[in-house]
Amino acid sequence: METPQDGAAGPPAGAEAQAQADPEPRAEPVRVVLVDDQELVRAGFRMVLNAQPDIRVVGEAGDGAAALEVLRRVRADVALVDVRMPRLDGVELTRRVRAAGGGPRVLILTTFDLDEYAFAALEAGASGFLLKDARPTDLLSAIRAVHSGDAVVAPSTTRRLLNRFAGRLTAEDTGRPAAPPPALDALTPREREVLAVVAEGLSNGEIAARLCVSEATVKTHVRRILLKLGLRDRIQAVVLAYRTGLVEVPRT
Repeated sequence: METPQDGAAGPPAGAEAQAQADPEPRAEPVRVVLVDDQELVRAGFRMVLNAQPDIRVVGEAGDGAAALEVLRRVRADVALVDVRMPRLDGVELTRRVRAAGGGPRVLILTTFDLDEYAFAALEAGASGFLLKDARPTDLLSAIRAVHSGDAVVAPSTTRRLLNRFAGRLTAEDTGRPAAPPPALDALTPREREVLAVVAEGLSNGEIAARLCVSEATVKTHVRRILLKLGLRDRIQAVVLAYRTGLVEVPRT
């Protein structure tokens, strides 16, 4: 066996120990594209988001048409989109992003919670919506939640919005809920029960307490529901629950 020659260069003293002490590389940050026709609003969001170690703004646009161009050039995980914009609004932008496939999740921004445009964006495929005057901590939590696809964004607000406009998801000719899609038949009775509770805007912990199961079990059910129904996230599951009549639209 060969032995090192006298004077041969070796690793610097302590290099091996230092290599072992170095932390593992950080996960890639959440890449966000800002879409709002007010430059000052974008600047404020950019300042808040770029101050986070796990979030980076990778692009900006002043309207939906410009956003489509940006999204063709950069890879993004989440698009933070104003629902009302010139040229191409947030609803149509959401629809085109979803139709293209493989694009970012869309988080809609609106100035008030009972916004018909925000509801239309959810129906078009947005993963949630957020009020423009939300606190920075809520904004950051919403972006992380939408990116993970594992949580409902502003569940109580989303429920109020759906309660207000979800009647439009029923069959227009009869006024009765549309027939459930065949995919809904693939759900077990327990999964249907979980889907109905998800539509109430409850968190995993609250669902676990309601159904007397563990939170891990709830997560498994939700994951299977999304997989079986071909849904991207919980918000879309909520919309589907209203559309199929699994959850009754409150009468006013």
